[in-house]
Amino acid sequence: MANFFKKAFEDMKESAKAQHEVDKAQFEAVKAESKAQWEEAKMSPAARQAKMQEEREKQIAEANARKASAEARIQAAKSGK
Repeated sequence: MANFFKKAFEDMKESAKAQHEVDKAQFEAVKAESKAQWEEAKMSPAARQAKMQEEREKQIAEANARKASAEARIQAAKSGK
């Protein structure tokens, strides 16, 4: 019985250490994202517009790729009938 509790406490200790590492990594990620947002907020209007246009172009490219994939699936379904 004592061995059971010893193993249980060891498992809890290891789990707590692992969770601490996860929490630490998540904190560092949030901290970096916050700094990135701060730096982006200080961008010039022209640079901000260029960044937004780049993001829109990326979204358009992704949407076009999804559309092409869907059209290929439609053709495959029609030819499979």
